[in-house]
Amino acid sequence: MSSLYSLNRKIDSNYEGLIKNLRRQGTPDRVYNLELMIDREIEDIIDKRFSITSDLNANSADFEYKRRIAIQRFLGYDYVDITLLNLTPNVWNKTQDTTSGEQGKKDRMWLEEHKGRISTWEEFEKYPWPALMESSLKSLEWYDKNLPDDMCLVAKGGGFCEYLTWLMGYESLCYALYEDRELVKAISAKILEHEEAACKVALQSSRVKIFCGDDDMGHKTGTTLSPADLKEFVLSGHKRLAELTHDAGKTYIMHSCGNRKKIIDELIDYVKLDGIHSWEDTIEYITDAKRIYGNRISLLGGMDINFLCISPEKEIRKRVRETIEVCMPGGGFCLGTGNSVANYIPVDNYLIMLDEGRRYI
Repeated sequence: MSSLYSLNRKIDSNYEGLIKNLRRQGTPDRVYNLELMIDREIEDIIDKRFSITSDLNANSADFEYKRRIAIQRFLGYDYVDITLLNLTPNVWNKTQDTTSGEQGKKDRMWLEEHKGRISTWEEFEKYPWPALMESSLKSLEWYDKNLPDDMCLVAKGGGFCEYLTWLMGYESLCYALYEDRELVKAISAKILEHEEAACKVALQSSRVKIFCGDDDMGHKTGTTLSPADLKEFVLSGHKRLAELTHDAGKTYIMHSCGNRKKIIDELIDYVKLDGIHSWEDTIEYITDAKRIYGNRISLLGGMDINFLCISPEKEIRKRVRETIEVCMPGGGFCLGTGNSVANYIPVDNYLIMLDEGRRYI
């Protein structure tokens, strides 16, 4: 699209500016971008359109690392993210993806919500808890040595609520909270043991400057578990990872979908988050959240996915600019989607969002 002219204008990466912004240390000199993730199909389309990796050797052993850096820099992100731990590699089921055209996947993943892999003590004792992913450790080692000096690593983990619901099955977990809380405690403690170990490994890297707790805790109208149960089994884990991160002089943010209004004070004052990502229009506009919480925590993302999917360019640009004008002053705002750059979002609409942010002066 000819209107995306600013994407051809290079933006110098500046992870130090990103972190200063996340810590709300004054209005930044430009709009910073942040996402939970970008689906590979979206990256591949953008790569092909703008010839981002055309000068790279696709057969080299480090192509994927260099490819990721090149795409992140082109899109205006000051970091590359990495995940070291996956405690539920065998709980997912596959189904056909209905996304059409070149953005479609071969399959989508879904979970059985009634009964998971662990619903009894016997299953808990037999569960094969995975170690840190060897491929991710190799990636961490490569980025430690080769990541450009003006970029940083964002380590992702902290899936306490997700792992509980995925391992037990949401229905089994709800029953166990009343019938066998000791089992829930044991599983929660085991998750924390592994998450803490992964966090410590990540924080040893001088290139990791941000840790992102990736943990959905709610739905449209409320939280997945009661606020009290979340504090006992989930938020306590995030509090521990935040302590480790802050003790290392680094920044702890969170991605969490769902209605968090009943736990927002706990996330800010108990967990001590530096920032929170994922804002849906049906729950709370990020501009409203900025007015309410903006002096206490950074607000990240906020461009609702449904809005991005269905809106014309003029409306997207108008909303991006209005959001920046409300959320950017004083720092504590990064432009991004309300959830992630899913493969069903029109690529042009995603790029329009970035382009308008890049134009903002």
